[in-house]
Amino acid sequence: NIQGIQTVVISGTQREVIIMDSPIPVEVLTSSFLKKNPSTNIFEALGAVNGVQPQLNCNVCNTGDIHINGMEGPYTMVLIDGMPIVSALSTVYGLAGIPSGLVQRIEIVKGPASTLYGSEAMGGVINVITKDATNAPRFYSDISGTAFSEFNADLAGTYKLRKSRALFGLNGFYHDKIFDINKDGFTDFALQKRLSVFNKLEWNGKSGKQNSMAFRLFTENRWGGQLNYSKEFRGTDSVYGEQISTNRVELIGKQYITKHKNPLLFEYSYNYHQQNSYYGLVSFNAYQHTLFGQVRWNYQTKKHQINTGLPLRAIHYIDNSAIFKNNQTLVWTLLPGIFIQDEFKFNPKWLLLTGLRYDYHNHQGSIFTPRLALRYQVKKGHTTRITAGNGF
Repeated sequence: NIQGIQTVVISGTQREVIIMDSPIPVEVLTSSFLKKNPSTNIFEALGAVNGVQPQLNCNVCNTGDIHINGMEGPYTMVLIDGMPIVSALSTVYGLAGIPSGLVQRIEIVKGPASTLYGSEAMGGVINVITKDATNAPRFYSDISGTAFSEFNADLAGTYKLRKSRALFGLNGFYHDKIFDINKDGFTDFALQKRLSVFNKLEWNGKSGKQNSMAFRLFTENRWGGQLNYSKEFRGTDSVYGEQISTNRVELIGKQYITKHKNPLLFEYSYNYHQQNSYYGLVSFNAYQHTLFGQVRWNYQTKKHQINTGLPLRAIHYIDNSAIFKNNQTLVWTLLPGIFIQDEFKFNPKWLLLTGLRYDYHNHQGSIFTPRLALRYQVKKGHTTRITAGNGF
């Protein structure tokens, strides 16, 4: 497939490169694939990728996470347009509620990418890349239903706002019919109501390159349990049920801050996650703020492609468990760092990637993360890669 060989990807090295020339193996799900294989959310669609396993961890409330090559969900980094929007508390919600009409492609890196993205990328990276507002359709709609009374609606479109171009999307999911096919007195599928709103602005900066800023609002309510469960039984032991209410706010953006040939790029993201839930008598209430920012610089010579950056992450997390009542110092996590990565091209056939990252964790101390990749291109369309790395 010549078109597939010439696909441009960015997730493996944080720069645009033809997929066959990348030292890091990257798999791509295109927007046409998502159309041909419809699902109610991207979380389910990823099941078609070898080595990527969307896994349900709760048979009652039907929440889950994504395992890459067998590693647990918290080691899968989920990105939107290259920016981290998901933490261990909210792995599944990062991929729920993104209208498929907004998605240009999904890039999947299987294997350690911690040097570029941090410790959550030990298992791999899933990067959801949204469409450019200049190329997206003026209006898009996709409304679907299933035999189990699941209804999903995706609406998307573009508009102009002064000198900016904007991409807008809305996703709604509704499933409110109880099924008990195996007659065990419990719901077979969690009942869900979900609404997600996405908006992205793009404009050309003084450097001549494209800047962008996007936000997403997400709210969901789901429950599962005994068939006669209702809201008044929440938190009681008379009728068993699990009910989860979730609210999320996400902000991502990038801004070129110099005018040089190789300008400095400032990237940032913020997400707020609030979860209020009951599992029978047990309550779990959690709040998390995640701030991320980094200044990044790319420099290219005849044989070297250097990528370096200064990232900083701040996480404020608290829940109603005893550990936070007894130790408030755990509430804040600060993680400043520095990374550098070099792609050395010996000749057209051989390419060596080396990288090193240093982070300082305010609870765990110094963390070093190396990365190594070797690519050998036997001939056009035939490539062998070996990659290695670790994480925290």
